[in-house]
Amino acid sequence: MIPAQFDYVRPSSVQEASQALAGDDDAKVIAGGQSLLPLLRLRLTYPTLLVDVGRLSELQGVHDRGDHVFIGAAVTHDEVVRSGVIRDACPLVALAAATVADPAVRHRGTFGGSLAHADPAGDLPAVALALDAVLVTSEREIPASEFFVDYLESTMNPGEILVGVKVPKLGPGWGFHYEKFHRTAQAWAIVGVAAAVRRSNGSIAEARIGLTNMGAVPVRARETEARLRDLDLGEAVRQACAHAAEDTSPPSDLHAQADYRRHLAQVLTHRAVRAAAGSP
Repeated sequence: MIPAQFDYVRPSSVQEASQALAGDDDAKVIAGGQSLLPLLRLRLTYPTLLVDVGRLSELQGVHDRGDHVFIGAAVTHDEVVRSGVIRDACPLVALAAATVADPAVRHRGTFGGSLAHADPAGDLPAVALALDAVLVTSEREIPASEFFVDYLESTMNPGEILVGVKVPKLGPGWGFHYEKFHRTAQAWAIVGVAAAVRRSNGSIAEARIGLTNMGAVPVRARETEARLRDLDLGEAVRQACAHAAEDTSPPSDLHAQADYRRHLAQVLTHRAVRAAAGSP
């Protein structure tokens, strides 16, 4: 299907882009376009103006800033996967980005675009939530825990543009894993689990777990996180992970019913936690 007619501009700065967006309530931002273009082709959205921010220098690059890594919003998934800075300082981001769709999409789709799109079935929102990332816009800084408010909705205002993401460095002793269940390599996750685990003296000292596609927004498995503290890697870990789906509202659709997603969340959380903790 052919998209509806729209105007197109390529601003030279974030300020120009914000001004273009603020002047048109039906304008949309485009960078890699891997989420927006399918919606345009299916006529599920009707923007009157597309504001192309994909080449803005302010949205580019991966920067080590001491206690955190700053990832520009227009950095592609492929660049995230190949970045030595990200692999060394926040490997969970690279692990999850490597599972996004297929190579063609990863070479065009952007890190910031995946977050701004706010799809709970996307892989990166749950990672940002688990790592307590901070999303930096043209106006303010928003913790990931406050950024996602509903299905495909974020707290960003009209005219506000995502510039980049601050990902805290967790330091030594942490292990990471992203576990994902999907029908095909290109499909959205039916359920995904982002796990960060810190071990001390052979037991789990701390765990952070973000869940993909278990509600209208990405969620933290808080109950499981609390139950994992001070546990050795044994049957007690499986029992703690059995609580991963508590306080979630997974959807039922053509791909899976809600109760199946709850079961997957338990199983995948156990796998992700064990892998992050370094247990075979």
